[in-house]
Amino acid sequence: MKKQLSLLLAFVVMLGQWQVLAQSAPQAFSLKQSIDYALQHRHSLQMARNQQEIDKAKVGEIRAMGLPQINVAADLGKNVIQQKSFLPAEFFQDPDDPNSPPDGTFVPVVFTPKYNGNASVTASQLLFDGSYLIGLKAAKTYTELSQKSTHQSEIEVVEQVAKAYYSVLVSRERMELLNQNLDRLDTLLRQTQVMFDNGVAEKLDVDRLRVSYNNLNVEKKKTERLLRLGEDLLKFQMGMDQKQQMVLTDSLSEVQVDMAKADQNGFNYNSRIEYSILETQRDLAMLNLRNIRSGYLPKLYLNGRYGYIAANNEFSEISRSSNWLNFAYVGLGLQVPVFDGLRKHYQVQQSRLTLENTKLGFESLKQGIDLELEQASTDLTNSMDVLASQRENLQLAEEIARVAKIKFQEGVGSNLEVVTAETDLRQAQTNYYAAMYDALIAKVNLDKATGTLLIK
Repeated sequence: MKKQLSLLLAFVVMLGQWQVLAQSAPQAFSLKQSIDYALQHRHSLQMARNQQEIDKAKVGEIRAMGLPQINVAADLGKNVIQQKSFLPAEFFQDPDDPNSPPDGTFVPVVFTPKYNGNASVTASQLLFDGSYLIGLKAAKTYTELSQKSTHQSEIEVVEQVAKAYYSVLVSRERMELLNQNLDRLDTLLRQTQVMFDNGVAEKLDVDRLRVSYNNLNVEKKKTERLLRLGEDLLKFQMGMDQKQQMVLTDSLSEVQVDMAKADQNGFNYNSRIEYSILETQRDLAMLNLRNIRSGYLPKLYLNGRYGYIAANNEFSEISRSSNWLNFAYVGLGLQVPVFDGLRKHYQVQQSRLTLENTKLGFESLKQGIDLELEQASTDLTNSMDVLASQRENLQLAEEIARVAKIKFQEGVGSNLEVVTAETDLRQAQTNYYAAMYDALIAKVNLDKATGTLLIK
């Protein structure tokens, strides 16, 4: 028994350790996997989908108004103080009784029994209501609007994840270059120290290289912190636990940034979710106007009741089925609006103006989309030009740094020339990766402007 208990405890401990390792093991993500993860785990999207389900339930609530409404009610009670009514004394006068009430007076009489009960079933069916018919049409449109709103939220999440992912890629690539620069500068510093020890180099040469090395080391630490911050931001945009480790599988060399420009002549505004949402809002505004106008039409209901009623001064008599009397009623109910103080008239005016504003919004939105397309296309073109220029500058700076190091080691160049070349190289690297990030962001913005960032 003790052996079995020990094995069980060991198994529990191993299971717990395995779970801890599973949680701490880094997860690998490509950009597509990061986006897919965010679409499943981002809290804001989960809230948007919950709101979509709420909207569906509201549609069901509207439909329920046109279904039969059935209620069952039962009541059994005692009149603790029985209500009395007054009758003229003439009903109770007896010529032979001297105590009969005189003329002109009233006698209190009990008409209410001590106990009464009733049980009934009532049913009502809407036969005609113009507002309800319009509401059924609006329900489908309202559901479409809810779905489009969720899709808009998904597009925003994709944009945020893509930009955060590219930021981490750029920082990671820059971090690798900084490590290479530090290794190269450290080697050069140690070689120069040896040269100084042998009397070939001056102490000023060593000090200059050490200052450059220290500055580069500080820049590396800053980049490390920014890289961790960028990873935390990416986790946040993905809806991932900040404690979970992650590894990015994509690299900058695999990212394609082309010069694709939006053809505004062949551009379809419906590809933009904002335009599609505005179309649905216009349809809802038109249905709302029709709904208000339908308020002038009559409403027709079919009503019915069936039940039993009983009354007696003795409670025991209430329990007898023979004392319960049944009743039934079937009828039509008609409501005809005559005058509502011009309330619907003013509602129609408001609805017309709302519909007109919605239609005017199309032109404003089109102009905004055209400007966004032009701006995104121009930004990408400029970013690609800058990136090409900075790539060439980086190659030149690398060559200058390489030549300056060789000249210094051969004794035909100065240490100052090496330090200057290294500083220029770091600046060129910084400019290149900044240009790369700008180009990636410009590409994301252009994809969003053309409505191709997330296609379903």
